[in-house]
Amino acid sequence: MRQVIMYPGEDGYYVVECPSLPGCISQGKTKEEALKNIKEAIQAYTEALNDQGLAIPEEKFDALIVAV
Repeated sequence: MRQVIMYPGEDGYYVVECPSLPGCISQGKTKEEALKNIKEAIQAYTEALNDQGLAIPEEKFDALIVAV
């Protein structure tokens, strides 16, 4: 299970990032498509780490919202 952050991109697509996996970013035309795509990106990212014999970063579920 991984925490993701979703936000609207400048091009009208939804951008999704997985903070615990640096550089693991995807997008989609809809929220549903963006979530599907980030799931695939997370799977590919962790498989690549496994293939290279590298450790998979642990997930941290610390999330805060700051109102300014």
